[in-house]
Amino acid sequence: MVEQLAASVAVALACFACGRAHDAAAPATVCDDCGMPLRVELDLPPGTPDERIRDDVMSLWRYADLLPVPMASAVTLEEGWTPLIEVGEGVWVKDESRNPTGSFKARGMSVAVSAAVERGAQRLVVPSAGNAAGALAAYGARAGIPVGVAMPADTPRPFVEECRHYGARVDLVEGTIADAGQFLRDRASPGDVDVSTMREPYRVEGKKTMGYELFEQFDGDLPDVVVYPTGGGTGLVGMWKAWDELERLGWIGASRPRLVAVQAEGCAPVVAAHRRGAAATVPWQQAETSAYGLRVPSPIGGFLCLRAIEETGGTAIAMPEYEIHQAAGALAACSGLDICPEGGAAWAAVGRLRDTGWIGSRERTVVFNTGTGVKYR
Repeated sequence: MVEQLAASVAVALACFACGRAHDAAAPATVCDDCGMPLRVELDLPPGTPDERIRDDVMSLWRYADLLPVPMASAVTLEEGWTPLIEVGEGVWVKDESRNPTGSFKARGMSVAVSAAVERGAQRLVVPSAGNAAGALAAYGARAGIPVGVAMPADTPRPFVEECRHYGARVDLVEGTIADAGQFLRDRASPGDVDVSTMREPYRVEGKKTMGYELFEQFDGDLPDVVVYPTGGGTGLVGMWKAWDELERLGWIGASRPRLVAVQAEGCAPVVAAHRRGAAATVPWQQAETSAYGLRVPSPIGGFLCLRAIEETGGTAIAMPEYEIHQAAGALAACSGLDICPEGGAAWAAVGRLRDTGWIGSRERTVVFNTGTGVKYR
């Protein structure tokens, strides 16, 4: 095991909140002191993009030299390297529906499962509103490790049956993803590795590759604005981390895209905290939205989303339910892309922010479609 870990980029773990160091060779959860998320700290090797990016690999593992798991240990289904499609003057959609299991969750699960396998995981578990569970089920099957998922009882059936199709155990729990998470923690067994959003550090490492890809797809530059549907916030935090790493490598300067966190009006803890000028979120009561990926009432990484928004000069916006679905249909009809409700929320936010002038007509804007809409129908 030590020899395997030594083969990857040098890794250390530290708490995002209090800074306490943790053992990177052991299975990682949250900080032993304060219970907050851990950050992977990499001793990044010097070199140019040509030297560090593997052009012959058409997946997120093209960035293996910048990831905490060696490529030889990768549990992969060829995730990442998704297309960036222009849908209007100066507006692009980063289409994450092209990933295995149909969502951006494949990125995080590929790296998280790879890291868990290195560290001797016996079973993988996750609470999920849908896509994360399907992704973990698939990557667990790929790795040959049992998977258990807990999902809200009202999760659309295609998400539930997808998990069972890959051989995962599924428990349906009354309430939200927060209740599903508590269900798993109450029944945890020795050897379980919980890969919940921000409750282990390696899903962020997979999601950060979206930020690397934007750097490549904009020819060594970055867009002006990134509009991102935000539930648990792993992708937002991951891209924020990626761009800091690119600056450390000397590949970009200090300028950053302004990050926009988009939520649903029925569950908007990050938006509410941003409006108050708060440094942390508070649990959202009676969370309701049919954009299930946005129904995360108590994001453990909410304080990191707020920090990323503030440091990039971004904002947070909540969209009403009717606009979310109307926008998803409108974008699908004009682009031919399979837009999920969460992507619809992001598209609706672009229109709102352009109307108010927050996004300028000449600013290069990327909207994330985080998954396929098929599972919702």
